[in-house]
Amino acid sequence: MPRWTKAARVVVRLVLRTLYRVEVTGSVPQASRLLFVSNHQSFIDPLLLGAFLPVIPVWLVHTTIAAKWHFRLILRLFPHLVVDTMSPWSIKAVIGLLEAGQPVAIFPEGRITVTGSMMKIYEGPAFAAARAGATVVPVHIAGAVYSHFSRMRGDFPKRFFPRINLTILPATTIAMPQARTSKLRRKAAGEKLRRILQEAAFEARHPATLFSALLDAVSLHGRGRKMLQDITLQERSYSGILKGALALGRIVSRLAGEREAVGVLMPNAGATVMLLLGMFGMRRVPALLNYTAGAGGIQQACEMAHVRVIVTSRTFLEKARLQEIAQKLQRVQVVYLEDLRKAFGMLDKLWLMAWALWFPQAATQKMRPEEPAVILFTSGSEARPKGVVLSHASILANIEQIKSIIEFAPPDKFMAALPLFHAFGLTAGMLLPLLNGSPVFIYPSPLHYRRIPETVYEYDCTVLFGTNTFLANYAKVAHPYDFARMRYVVGGAEKLTAEVRQIYMEKFGVRVLEGYGATECSPVLAVNTPLAYRTGSVGELLPGIEARLESVEGIEEGGILHVRGPNVMLGYLKEGHPDGIEPPSSIFGPGWYNTGDIVSIDPDGLVHIIGRVKRFAKVAGEMVSLEMVERIAGAASPGVQHAAVAVPGTTRGETVVLLTEDANLKREQLQETARQLGASDLALPRHILYAERLPLLASGKRDYPAISRMAKDRTAMAGRGL
Repeated sequence: MPRWTKAARVVVRLVLRTLYRVEVTGSVPQASRLLFVSNHQSFIDPLLLGAFLPVIPVWLVHTTIAAKWHFRLILRLFPHLVVDTMSPWSIKAVIGLLEAGQPVAIFPEGRITVTGSMMKIYEGPAFAAARAGATVVPVHIAGAVYSHFSRMRGDFPKRFFPRINLTILPATTIAMPQARTSKLRRKAAGEKLRRILQEAAFEARHPATLFSALLDAVSLHGRGRKMLQDITLQERSYSGILKGALALGRIVSRLAGEREAVGVLMPNAGATVMLLLGMFGMRRVPALLNYTAGAGGIQQACEMAHVRVIVTSRTFLEKARLQEIAQKLQRVQVVYLEDLRKAFGMLDKLWLMAWALWFPQAATQKMRPEEPAVILFTSGSEARPKGVVLSHASILANIEQIKSIIEFAPPDKFMAALPLFHAFGLTAGMLLPLLNGSPVFIYPSPLHYRRIPETVYEYDCTVLFGTNTFLANYAKVAHPYDFARMRYVVGGAEKLTAEVRQIYMEKFGVRVLEGYGATECSPVLAVNTPLAYRTGSVGELLPGIEARLESVEGIEEGGILHVRGPNVMLGYLKEGHPDGIEPPSSIFGPGWYNTGDIVSIDPDGLVHIIGRVKRFAKVAGEMVSLEMVERIAGAASPGVQHAAVAVPGTTRGETVVLLTEDANLKREQLQETARQLGASDLALPRHILYAERLPLLASGKRDYPAISRMAKDRTAMAGRGL
């Protein structure tokens, strides 16, 4: 290697470390064939890697870059090879370098990001690595995208000299894929490389708490950035959010001790957001109560979480007609925000204005990422709700997992209508945008089917999360132009139907990205993305998640999904365990969570949901999927709700009962549809019952316990011998 190259490295390293405070973590393995792959954030990325990697690789440079004179000046400093990504001869040259033992470095995206996240991955480098048997060393660059050398435009936050981190991840390999043609092998290798880079983006995260992550976002995007709006139409900047959070956190800290659970009975509103953030900062644990659960459900949740104090609002209780429920609660103190604001005295205001706003990290309580952050309660769609304890680390891990595969940018605006007591609404609807610098409009109820599309249109929202039920109802009444600026519509919490997918594409020109998750996993486990999408699947598992399948007798395809990862809960609330928390565990050992869902994972890594274990009935010795029964009914009578449940039978085991909102649905229609879908006759319900309206939970899921009770009562009354 020429001496002047080593000298250039020393000079460039000194300049970059001085200006950008560059930090490097990780190490490079001792191997003969090294291929360095990295994300591409700015024009200075080659200088960063060329100066700080412990070896001097040959850089692969695209012909369009090498043709520009100013880049040619920089390229003289480092060994490089000009390649054309579309030419097979270029790939052969790369393979030759690797086989000769020469370290090679490349940006597989082929261009600098214009979204802030990873873009399309070219297949050539991956195929070369597989062909040469190279050791792939992922390197993740963080921070350079905020420099003036990036290609970000608009209101993306830029700094003259942002801090830059280089993370060298553990090395891996790309085995030559087994496929019929070279084209398919190249594609499979490229998908493997994309996954490697997404995993690298996630693994390069730094430990934090929710409040410290908020402070990082405030520092990056500026206190004056408008971030939060609710139906009062008051816009709150980061400064206003921080001010409200510190004030409310200080007040609530007087009502409960550190790490104590405090009940929160509040709607989707700006005050609720600031209350939660303040509790995070003051080391109090919000127990988010489902205000649709009734007095009994709320009382049960409070007892489960040992809640002594509930924070709510008189205005909310009056508008939601919940005063009677609040009065029925026992052994808890109900306090009102209206009264708490009056308790914020002169000394408190002095503390806030002269100290806390200027030094928020010092003014709040010290905590660790692994500590409990929030208590959520499962939906109870199939059984008694459980108390789920999520840590700061698990929620932040899930946010970083989502960001590593879907590009959410500061110019986006989120419509957050899912309730905050629902994990999907809390993580994806509230915390993700606030910590990402993306403004959010928080709406009090997802049930306002006419108003929400109009609000999306009025305030130029670009991201919408919802359940299948909610999305279907929005689509029915929305004007075709209401979602004209929509970039992402993500469906979760229940299966996305073909009808909903079709109407969003035909009416709005929007592809709905179906996802899958569980409250216990903070909650997202898998989601379709623009880079990895397949209709009928719920996408790939997020980076950092391990999965195993447990076989089920009577079910040939797939198995029960068990997962382990940094986004999995601390555990369930349970007496007799340390801190009252029972950590997750399954047949695969401690730390594994049994989702209870039967899934299959195809050769491309995409997850397909077959059904819940509890959503199968044993009929005539065979396992029948109740979700298949619902699918048949949905195809035979689209546009209305159907629900299948199993009730005890007398001769053939369990009996399948279908409740439907279609009063004219006949068994003959189901038989014909089942034949068209290739379904067994066992998937036909024995009884069809009409219900004017099926019970739904606040999340939009079907309330199966209530539906089962309805089916049992109706069949018993009919005297059908069940």
